[in-house]
Amino acid sequence: MSGRSIGIIGAGLAGLACADLLAKRGFHPVVFDKGRGIGGRLATRRTAAGFQFDHGAQFVTAKTAGFGEVLSQAREAGVAGNWSTADRNVTVGVPSMNAIAKSLAAGLDIRLNTRVTKIWETANGWQIADSETETPFDRLVIAVPQPQAVDLIGKDHPLAAEIAHVTMSPCWTLMAAFPEHLRAPFSSRRAPDSCLAWVALNSSKPERPDKNSWVVQASADWSARNLDRDPDDVARELLLRLCGDLRFEPTSALHVAAHRWRYAKVETPYGKPFCRSASGTLYLGGDWCLDARAEAAWTSGVAIAEDLLEHLDAK
Repeated sequence: MSGRSIGIIGAGLAGLACADLLAKRGFHPVVFDKGRGIGGRLATRRTAAGFQFDHGAQFVTAKTAGFGEVLSQAREAGVAGNWSTADRNVTVGVPSMNAIAKSLAAGLDIRLNTRVTKIWETANGWQIADSETETPFDRLVIAVPQPQAVDLIGKDHPLAAEIAHVTMSPCWTLMAAFPEHLRAPFSSRRAPDSCLAWVALNSSKPERPDKNSWVVQASADWSARNLDRDPDDVARELLLRLCGDLRFEPTSALHVAAHRWRYAKVETPYGKPFCRSASGTLYLGGDWCLDARAEAAWTSGVAIAEDLLEHLDAK
């Protein structure tokens, strides 16, 4: 395998799917992520009081046989389960959304808490640098949101112009918990045209703590208008709106916090599973290539790995 080292920036679903397939074919990709955990927007937050919130992707679904098999295997392994929302049956990670990502990450070389600050092309491939080290790779995969990918490659890079039409919208998420004796008129609600576009009782999902924990995702329009507000101010406003819908007193809340996803949803996708540099040594991918769904991220990551394998095997 000498001369075929592969670095991957981003431990979300796209980066993990790419690394997983490469590892199954005998390669040793190295995955870097700035966060403390893997999964990207397959994210879960826990508190010292025992509250748990899936504050990113709320569930996953499959349209293709490939991702359907991934979810089927996850259910068989006990890291995914079925959840009935107000309008359909979906799949969720068990006991948290990032359990699905963790199953893909098993055995991979993942470097967390590592923010890649600079990349540059060399005569032999690519060099990446974080705050402490520099690491060379023959090929590099960048599996982060499109604006972050452009920041890494630079606005003057030819691929930056190729993906310039991609747009992504933000999302403010509220995490709120209440006394267990309080009962709401619903356990999940989707209202795309409302400020509170998605409201769900997180503890209604399988194998979650039996707590009165709620997740609210504001609409893209509201989130964009309030993008730079203080998180505490956003949390207070969304809590008032939520309590009005749940018929709870705002003062009864036991935990209130807001999280901003600056690049939450793909609005205008790239239109292909990935893009590749003219040299064939740099790949960009993620859900932003195809659709605003977790499956799109997985599809992009697998497509990158398959293209890499095809060109590597040809050498």
